[in-house]
Amino acid sequence: MTKNFKKSEFDCNCGCDMPDDVLVNIIKLASQLQYVRDNVAMPITVNSAYRCRAHNKSEGGSVNSEHLLGKAADIVIHGLDPVLDTYDYLDDLMRTGEILQGGLGMYKTFTHYDIRKTKARWNYA
Repeated sequence: MTKNFKKSEFDCNCGCDMPDDVLVNIIKLASQLQYVRDNVAMPITVNSAYRCRAHNKSEGGSVNSEHLLGKAADIVIHGLDPVLDTYDYLDDLMRTGEILQGGLGMYKTFTHYDIRKTKARWNYA
């Protein structure tokens, strides 16, 4: 899909097929993460991206989760702390318009980024 990301990294962790309309969003999301990867010059691991309804429910995800639409990824940037560094870095990139505005969630072991078009922030760290 991009220089550093494969579609398989964005597939639902349950192994189901990704709908075509979700794939369109995943391609857009992957391009944003590629921009981040190119600029931070550190590998990014996608822990979770697209989730079907059943898998999202099993993960405790919201019924309105952007993961259901293929617009969200829970990531780790190797070399950056999710709480102290990654969240602020992505927030700065959104603020300056370098990546698409969306949701940004801080967790102890990963950072959630989504491309919902409106600003949303939360901290579960």
